[in-house]
Amino acid sequence: MPKTPRSAPREAEPGPGRAPAAGRSQSPLERVTVNLTARSATALDDVVQLTRDTKTDVINRALQVYAFLEKIMHEGGSVYIREAESTDFERLKFF
Repeated sequence: MPKTPRSAPREAEPGPGRAPAAGRSQSPLERVTVNLTARSATALDDVVQLTRDTKTDVINRALQVYAFLEKIMHEGGSVYIREAESTDFERLKFF
């Protein structure tokens, strides 16, 4: 049986209005490996206990919140927090 020439594999196309980011897969999920410090691992465990979410869900939410806060501050805005027993607002800063 004669072989037919194969066409080059088609690359997955990004969703509407989205261009693929360099080095990113087209899958809706991206697997990464993260080395956590002891302090970060403890914080992750604490949030998992508080929310009963999975570690994956906690990390996903944390990254989304961090990106949101960084965007606000990058654009010249400020973020203020107030602890439950306090009446004073404190400006949130990342170092």
